Amino acid sequence: MPTTARTVLFHDLGGPEVLTIEDVPVSAPGPGQVTVRVEALGLNRAEALFRSGAYYYQPALPASRLGYEASGVVEAVGEGVTALTVGDPVTTGPGIEMSAQGVYAERVVLPETSVLPRPASVDAVTGAASWLTYTTAYGALLETAGLRPGDHVLITGASSGVGTAAIQVARRIGAIPLVTTRTEAKRQGLLEAGAAEVIVSEGGAETVAKEARRLTGGQGVEVIFDAIGGPGFRPLAEALAEGGSVVAYGWLDSRPAEIPWNWPFTIHTYANMILTATPGGRRRSTAFLNAGLSDGGFRPVIAEVFEGLDRIRDAHALMESNRHTGKIVVRI
Repeated sequence: MPTTARTVLFHDLGGPEVLTIEDVPVSAPGPGQVTVRVEALGLNRAEALFRSGAYYYQPALPASRLGYEASGVVEAVGEGVTALTVGDPVTTGPGIEMSAQGVYAERVVLPETSVLPRPASVDAVTGAASWLTYTTAYGALLETAGLRPGDHVLITGASSGVGTAAIQVARRIGAIPLVTTRTEAKRQGLLEAGAAEVIVSEGGAETVAKEARRLTGGQGVEVIFDAIGGPGFRPLAEALAEGGSVVAYGWLDSRPAEIPWNWPFTIHTYANMILTATPGGRRRSTAFLNAGLSDGGFRPVIAEVFEGLDRIRDAHALMESNRHTGKIVVRI
């Protein structure tokens, strides 16, 4: 097994241009650790925020690593590892601290708890595009908000990887996804992903709430799944049915958000690492994800696949352009 791996590092905060590729030593896995030969990377907005210093924790510089989500094959296991064996197809994600454990690399050594089984029928690109998006949607919509069959859910920022996964999670349980996007250009792609209705949000949160109420016959939606926050948070909540729930899982608009006035309703905040930090949460979310991938119910929307680690800057540039719908993947 090689003792070094080409690895993406950054030594300063900034845009995609700060990313470099360097040879980094790879040690043998210790007790409770697994070596994964990476085949594909799934990019997430969190990684752009981390690289630029805008994430909820700061990178350790210089030589910070990057990345949560990869798919590959187990290459070696350390003492005490029993759930995985050499040759198993896997994905990564839970419990990763990006500075030290980031997965943008040809090979990574991770704790066993950060490596999850991937169905043999699921290829590496699909695997890399799935874990974080679907488990976030599962944890937020089902475990946190209690979304039920027949409920309407309003998904903001729906062209993201998590947004398109949330559409499919809602559909899988018989809920009705209404979604927002900033431009008309993404409407058809979201309908093809399974959205029941697409609301173009150029008119602001007030317009979105009014349209959501119209589409639900004046009743409003039972759940709002919000990636945006900011000043639009209060008027957006006017779309809620009485007693409904808002799940805030992102802050694309970092300006202050006011608490809405249309009580009674419930506001939840959701962080996926809380669910997946527990054995039970990992078991439930992984079972839900792998069942959907295995039977074809989950089909991650992939915006573009970049070939080779050397395209990582291009992949980050596309992510920051907001021109894409779905997930960006880099195949190693």
